[in-house]
Amino acid sequence: MSEGDAQFDEMQIAGGGVREAYSEYSEWFEEQDMALLRRKHFEAEGQFRRTGITFNVYGEDEAEERLIPFDMVPRIISAAEWRKLTRGIEQRVSALNAFMHDLYHRQEIIRAGRIPERLFRQNDAWLPNMVGFTPPGGVYTHIVGIDLVRTGPDEFFVLEDNARTPSGVSYMLENRETMMAMFPDLFTRIGVEAVSNYPRRLARSLAACAPASTVGKPTVAVLTPGIYNSAYFEHAFLADQMGAELVEGSDLRVIDGHVQMRTTQGYQTVDVLYRRVDDEFLDPLTFNPDSVLGVPGIMDVYRAGNITIANAPGTGVADDKAIYSFMPDIVEFYTGEKPLLPNVETWRCADPDSLKYVLDNLAELVVKEVHGSGGYGMLVGPASTRKQIAEFRQKIEARPDNYIAQPTLSLSTCPIFTRKGLAPRHVDLRPFVLMSPNGVDITPGGLTRVALKKGSLVVNSSQGGGTKDTWVLKD
Repeated sequence: MSEGDAQFDEMQIAGGGVREAYSEYSEWFEEQDMALLRRKHFEAEGQFRRTGITFNVYGEDEAEERLIPFDMVPRIISAAEWRKLTRGIEQRVSALNAFMHDLYHRQEIIRAGRIPERLFRQNDAWLPNMVGFTPPGGVYTHIVGIDLVRTGPDEFFVLEDNARTPSGVSYMLENRETMMAMFPDLFTRIGVEAVSNYPRRLARSLAACAPASTVGKPTVAVLTPGIYNSAYFEHAFLADQMGAELVEGSDLRVIDGHVQMRTTQGYQTVDVLYRRVDDEFLDPLTFNPDSVLGVPGIMDVYRAGNITIANAPGTGVADDKAIYSFMPDIVEFYTGEKPLLPNVETWRCADPDSLKYVLDNLAELVVKEVHGSGGYGMLVGPASTRKQIAEFRQKIEARPDNYIAQPTLSLSTCPIFTRKGLAPRHVDLRPFVLMSPNGVDITPGGLTRVALKKGSLVVNSSQGGGTKDTWVLKD
């Protein structure tokens, strides 16, 4: 479906009227003074600036720090819609974890001919060091972000899986806190599921994944690359909210077969490390010898069963967009069920027939790098110039296995606040999922990203997108 086709608006019904999930909010909005709402809009921006909620945009020169735009009109999901989504998300995340275990053990899915071996043999995210090793509790994907898009009343699709180091949860929490501070009356009038307990849920879930060698209450720490990382605000925020230590590689060392962190009382053993450092930089003795971000010898401690690393090294395979195209098979193979949440139709350019179709239809498709993220390295055909399409064609022809293509979906729209009132903009949704031996825990809501430019389909903050508070209504 293309951008020009009819779009599903999550608030407004075509021909007039408001959908049930938005009915109380719409009544409230109509009662408000527009001048007051405009002031609130500017207040929210000031609040984000004071809090320091920024991100880095990486360009040709040095990184540029920007404020993430916040829109104060909530994205509202009914309780029934959320129940349907959570069943599909739980199924998918469970399958992803089983897939990770299989890839690093018997590889039954490859023996069965369901996915080709080349998909991970040629994948830099697949780590031979993890072969034959099972993480504590059998959990690989401790924290997962599943990117969802909507095209109709009952049509939700998974756009991407984020199992390496999914980010954005701090914006989900700050968006809610900002909304509650600005409009407390809204939350007494409308029953909305809480998201503020996410840090407690995260701490509980991580502690449940502690290795068997743990003595007493597990010690959890957050490993950050440091203040210059684009997501540093989130690393510091989550550590603070969880009551965990925020550490850098230089704060950690291997002592007596355990990873220990420097404290004012000496070194203390870390049982669970929520790392926000990529695999390549995690252990200079195992991976990149030039890394100063990780901990020399941590992989030996890990394989000895004396620390839990979340997410497990090697889970980046699941983020690969070529792997994504096989997710319906992966879900069915490990759960015995058809996927409750379908994929977006995907053409793998490594396949000669698919490559021909993609090259013949570049102007209508969205093309992405297999390992790309953040909206970089992609082509949105309908929004691109002939020159841009021609340049991208050369990239695809040079390395077809590096690209996948998808149709340009008619993403659902939600209203944003403008000086003239409400205006529809395209959105996606990233719910945050926790996994431990105790099961799968999904926070009711997530991060809604919104394309603030009229007609734009790119919601990434690095490409000019903003965020919204996401409401899941109580029954």
